[in-house]
This record gives sequence, C-alpha cells and structure tokens, in this order.
Amino acid sequence: MRFMIIVKATKDSEAGLMPSTELLAAMGAYNEELVKAGIMLAGDGLHPSTKGARIRFDGEKRAVVDGPFAETKELIAGFWIWQCKSWDEAIEWVKRCPNPMTGPSEIEIRQIFEAEDFGAEFTPELRAQEERVWAEAKKNAG
Repeated sequence: MRFMIIVKATKDSEAGLMPSTELLAAMGAYNEELVKAGIMLAGDGLHPSTKGARIRFDGEKRAVVDGPFAETKELIAGFWIWQCKSWDEAIEWVKRCPNPMTGPSEIEIRQIFEAEDFGAEFTPELRAQEERVWAEAKKNAG
C-alpha cells in the first residue's frame, strides 16, 4: 500500500520561515530511518503559496490564479510518498515524526490508488499505456 503523507502549511511556513538547524537534523534522521526501513519512496518540502499558482478548469476554459492562497490550513508545506504494509503502519510512522513546524502542526495521510482499485474500467490497454508512461517517467527522473 502506498500513501501520500501531507505536511500541512502554517502561517510560518507560508511566510517563508525556514526550519532551524535542529529541526533539519531531526527531520534528516527521521527520513534516514524511513529509508532504512524501506518505507520512504520520495519526499520534499514545498515553497510557500506566494510562489505558486492554481489552474481553474471549467469545461474547455482555463484560468491561472497566482498565489498566495488565503486558507493556510488547506495548503501543503511538504510531502512524502511511503510504501507501508497497512494503514496502521503508516499512522504509527507519522506518530513518530518530529513536529515538522515550530508550533502546532498537522500531517494528513492519504492512500494512493493502485491499478487494481479501478476495476474493469481500467482495461488491459489502459494498463499497458500506464506502464509505458511510468517507465518513461522513471527514465526522465534519472
């Protein structure tokens, strides 16, 4: 089972305040533990929404909305992609995480869809296409 672990933004992260050396060291040690356990597949921090944009879709129309975005509690400051044996294992790993912010913070866990989750609608042709796309993406990632 794969999960996206979402570190929610705070007023400080949206203001562009960088973490302390101590927090960077604690998160580095935690990430190293995740990798050694075979859990962490990817992860990064994100710039504040002042450096972001959203694309709104309405039928064929597209509208670009530049950041910052008002609802800090709805924004993402960072993420991991994890491979865990179960939902409970993902929760236990998140509970071990150092507080990613200097004050109160929140981390959200969302399971990632797997091909099997889509049922018969995900035809053999669509599965083959997805496999080709991901193989090419892995080449691009280096």
